[in-house]
Amino acid sequence: MTPNEDRPFPTALAAALAIRLDRIGEDGVDFEPFAAFLPADETTDWFRAWTGNSELDGDDFRVFGQDGTGGYAAFWLVRPGRPLAEQPVVFLGSEGETGVVARDLAAFLWLLADGFGPFEAATSYEPDWVPHPDRELTALAERCAPGHRAPATAVIEQATQEFPGFEDSIMELCR
Repeated sequence: MTPNEDRPFPTALAAALAIRLDRIGEDGVDFEPFAAFLPADETTDWFRAWTGNSELDGDDFRVFGQDGTGGYAAFWLVRPGRPLAEQPVVFLGSEGETGVVARDLAAFLWLLADGFGPFEAATSYEPDWVPHPDRELTALAERCAPGHRAPATAVIEQATQEFPGFEDSIMELCR
């Protein structure tokens, strides 16, 4: 397993998460960013507990935040040889919710800018919830991912279309 020191946040993710830290509890988005990736051993412990499968490790995930119930947002390392910023962002909820919420970091920045967090992108449990676009996150997305601008609904749809088997793949690992 890779030590946490060898797993730095991409610069744009670090900037977005710093902005999100200032928004916790203020904008209705249920997303609590971490200051660093969850360490490899903790990621493995979580993934084994989440799936009930002690034969697995968490090496395919880089967890960077959670919702209020303990569901995790992570990069899913499914594109061999590609940088972290080109990997999809997924959500694995505490109640078994799963979803690919963005195709890559650039799309994730636009998801955040449009007022969504990973939980809101992966679920529809709060029918009265209304997103509130964030000017500071929009400015960041414009700087870091200018050619990828899209509303959150398009970001989610593109991710779901590109990775339609994510939920089935994860559920097959469960015991």
